[in-house]
Amino acid sequence: MPRRTHHMTPPAVDPRRPGLMWPVSIDPAGITGPTRAQARGSSWLKEAHGLYLPAGRDPSLAVDQRIVTAAAVTPTGGAITGWAALRWGGARHLDGTRGRTVLPVPVAVPPSVCDGRPGITVSAERHLRSPLIEVDGLTLSSYLAATAYEVCHAPSLLDAVAMIDRACAADLISCDELRAYRVGLAGCRWVTRLDAAVELAEENCWSPTETALRLCWRGIGMTHVVCNRPVFALDGTFLGTPDVLDVESGTAGEYDGALHLAGRQRAKDIRREGVFRRAGLEYVEMVAADLADTSDFERRSLDARARAAALQRNWTVTPPPGWVETHTVDRRRALTPWQRSRWLRWQAS
Repeated sequence: MPRRTHHMTPPAVDPRRPGLMWPVSIDPAGITGPTRAQARGSSWLKEAHGLYLPAGRDPSLAVDQRIVTAAAVTPTGGAITGWAALRWGGARHLDGTRGRTVLPVPVAVPPSVCDGRPGITVSAERHLRSPLIEVDGLTLSSYLAATAYEVCHAPSLLDAVAMIDRACAADLISCDELRAYRVGLAGCRWVTRLDAAVELAEENCWSPTETALRLCWRGIGMTHVVCNRPVFALDGTFLGTPDVLDVESGTAGEYDGALHLAGRQRAKDIRREGVFRRAGLEYVEMVAADLADTSDFERRSLDARARAAALQRNWTVTPPPGWVETHTVDRRRALTPWQRSRWLRWQAS
């Protein structure tokens, strides 16, 4: 009989995911899980579904551990899907919340399984389980299926577009791949939402606030908009990379969060604004208050567009010879590992 240890250690999920563990059940022998007495102590915490994990884990891993716990109780033939699959695949800005609401982990299950569990929402839609992929110890829906699921369940078109933006920014999908995937979903009630969202999506959008800024501009008629596109002087000198740029009018838009309001970052932003203005670009900033009520930001944007019409255009988005472009998923996927580490540092930031 195996020797019982004082406190067993749950198995690790995958060496590439340090700190994440498979939750365990109570084991009277204390070999595959804590004993009942150990579970009542301070060294173990009870998770959902009657499972346990050691106390004192890294709080920064809480969201990923929640995904692992959901995977632990997913039935055979099922898979993690939706925001959780995209986050596990590397998409940023997906923390499993919407405002102050903690979102359940979406799980795709076979038709014979329809019961949900605390912290989990289940779906028996067939397309979510064909094909399945294995990533760092977990079974997931394909990234295309996971994105389509979130578009379907998004509370607004803005949220739907933002989800596609997040998946594209991580190079998990491309807009063309999503359009092709949509063909196989003919007859689903929500494909019109998917059609609308993919046409508004952007493959080089780095944050949800950039999505909000871009769609706000579209609502006031500024439709020739690109995200994070490098801007150059006419002699090829690199000037900077605005969050959002209306190429038609020459209006640059930036979202200034708390990071941008003080210290070196604020000084850097001011200098960059000066560079853009001297090249003939107008400049407008969005701040947190504008997200709740965009009316004043819309007025400031229209004012900036009007001023831009009178400026001499001494800038271009056409790169000089030798410049490596990374504004599409296909271009980024074609990069070598060394090129990715040099030019795509924003993906890991």
